[in-house]
Amino acid sequence: MKILILRAAGINCDEETAAAVRLAGGTPERVHVNRLAAGEVALREYAGLIIPGGFSYGDHLGAGKLLAVDLMHRLGDAVRDFVAQGRPVLGICNGFQVLVKTGLLGTDDSSLPQQTVTLTDNASGHYECRWTRLAPVAGTTCAWVRDLPASFALPVGHGEGRLLADDATLDRLAAQGQVALHYINANAEPTEHYPANPNGAARGIAGLCNRQGNVLGLMPHPDRAFLPHLHPDWARNKQRTHGDGLALFRNFVHHAHA
Repeated sequence: MKILILRAAGINCDEETAAAVRLAGGTPERVHVNRLAAGEVALREYAGLIIPGGFSYGDHLGAGKLLAVDLMHRLGDAVRDFVAQGRPVLGICNGFQVLVKTGLLGTDDSSLPQQTVTLTDNASGHYECRWTRLAPVAGTTCAWVRDLPASFALPVGHGEGRLLADDATLDRLAAQGQVALHYINANAEPTEHYPANPNGAARGIAGLCNRQGNVLGLMPHPDRAFLPHLHPDWARNKQRTHGDGLALFRNFVHHAHA
């Protein structure tokens, strides 16, 4: 089965995302959003959907906002049907911002999407481009996160990755298993503190999923860490057979084909 890698103006991580999917055993196809909207390609023909990182539409009006509006205005029914059928959707960095601003993440009912969380300017006040350590959250509804290593490293590259919401929303997301990934400190504990948390995200949240568990968004880039020599310790650890990000893509592809 095929995995759709969404393209749009400003998205610039689609080629490496496709390469990671291919290495993970999937068949990626990079498709421009206009081709979907024109009916040249049907979303229903794909087993999974990935919205890659980059700066969709130049991040005018806010990171991911214009692509989110475009998706829901021109393809809203198709996207909602895709999610309702349980097919996996992954949003990476800018793709996470898109999913949040469509309301497909952060709400407890994807049939009536409305934005309840936001991703805003990093607390550091500047763009962050470096490696971070993450941990999957026990009890998350996202099956393709649960069996990831207890901790692993992925790079970030964003200026607007700070997840914020009111306490009631954060409590609900945690209680419903929608918090998927945490930034962790040297003691392997979730943290809001810089630099282990690169953006100051509330409660150390690095990734969210929906209640159904088939839509996941995360700020760090598994697509920049799927090969062993992409890791900064490659020269010191030649025993690495794959990058830490590959496990996420393998799980995604397996879930898409299940």
